[in-house]
Amino acid sequence: MTVRINPSILSADFVNLQRDVERIASADLVHVDVMDNHFVPNLTFGPQMVGRLQAIAPIPLDVHLMISDADRWAPGYAELGAFSVTFHAEAASDVVETARALRERGSRAGLAVKPGTAIEPYLELLPEFDQVLVMTVEPGFSGQSFMAETMPKLRTLRQAVERHGLDVWLQVDGGIALDTIGIAAEAGADTFVAGSAVYGRDSVEAAIAELRSAAEAHSHGTPGRV
Repeated sequence: MTVRINPSILSADFVNLQRDVERIASADLVHVDVMDNHFVPNLTFGPQMVGRLQAIAPIPLDVHLMISDADRWAPGYAELGAFSVTFHAEAASDVVETARALRERGSRAGLAVKPGTAIEPYLELLPEFDQVLVMTVEPGFSGQSFMAETMPKLRTLRQAVERHGLDVWLQVDGGIALDTIGIAAEAGADTFVAGSAVYGRDSVEAAIAELRSAAEAHSHGTPGRV
């Protein structure tokens, strides 16, 4: 199984954001948290910032929309050129239509679920998505503790993906560090968002390498990288 490490720039130095994005060139994707202070109680980036990041980032953008009315707004982020756009099931009225709109605009389509959201209603829809994000904290703020109680949901997803032979990335976001990434990998995750575990280190490159090794040691199948 290919392991992907996606550092979250929510933990970067916003005054030196271009520098901090360039520092994670050894990672797989840049995780960009878009928050609207409505769906979650925090406000971060919008389309203008994502467009600028798209222009300067050394690796592709993994945009995570924590915003209301995702059906309306998500396609615009695909139009900006983002490699992957993930929206929340709880914020969309038609998850399939929104996913198809993203794919039509050239982006991978991701579906995110909060810790308390059941995954079973979405299992039969998995072919419509390229990624499913299982939140391992409540969305809205960085630095929260990893919620191990979300792992059964991840195992259910991994079983469904393998049973149907699907190419769907399974991402986790929240509290991912050296002491938790193996737990998530064993449960079936292959794509890992890490914020303070990367940017809180003197060497972000070393942090990325260590997280990748730890995930690969616990992952399903053969480790690798895309």
